[in-house]
Amino acid sequence: MKAHTLETQSAITPDAAINILKEGNARFMANKAANRDLLEQVADTSTGQYPFATILHCIDSRVSAELLFDQGIGDIFSIRIAGNFVNDDILGSMEFACKLAGTKAIVVLGHTACGAVKGACDDAKLGNLTTLISKLKPAVAAVESPSDPSDRTSKNIDFVNNVAEQNVHMTMDNIRTRSAVLKEMEDNGEIKIVGGMYDIKDGSVTFY
Repeated sequence: MKAHTLETQSAITPDAAINILKEGNARFMANKAANRDLLEQVADTSTGQYPFATILHCIDSRVSAELLFDQGIGDIFSIRIAGNFVNDDILGSMEFACKLAGTKAIVVLGHTACGAVKGACDDAKLGNLTTLISKLKPAVAAVESPSDPSDRTSKNIDFVNNVAEQNVHMTMDNIRTRSAVLKEMEDNGEIKIVGGMYDIKDGSVTFY
């Protein structure tokens, strides 16, 4: 499989970009990776890059977008931060990726059993991590749960996963609200902004 060129990137629609990722995840789950020469792709991309998608995902070592979507060198922009939320720097990176570098889809990818989300559920305190976790608190507050407060902690994995999913939806909303550039591109059909959840138990991605 060759690296993308300007021509192949230009031919990909937003819907096609998402389908490519879905097909890649299916290959990953089937343990049938596409046949590609990564060093050849290094050479192919040495004079330019033409990725088709931008993935915002967690730093969790089990959640690598290139692997779980079976993509190679130069295929995707990969943005990683604990809890997969956005700030001004990440939004600027996304604007570069889509408006200037030509990617056709933004995927906000959460995952099950997220450590950052668990920290937010437990109101953890640790140096700069305290500030990071505070960005996830709105998702915690937005998720309903049984009246017993003890159910709203990291011990309740269903609650944790519901918060992680809520965080994905809120992050998508934040992208549209805080980036006029990306909102306009989506409204014009130039890109799609979608969410997904990666299941660390079986390797599957569920798209929203």
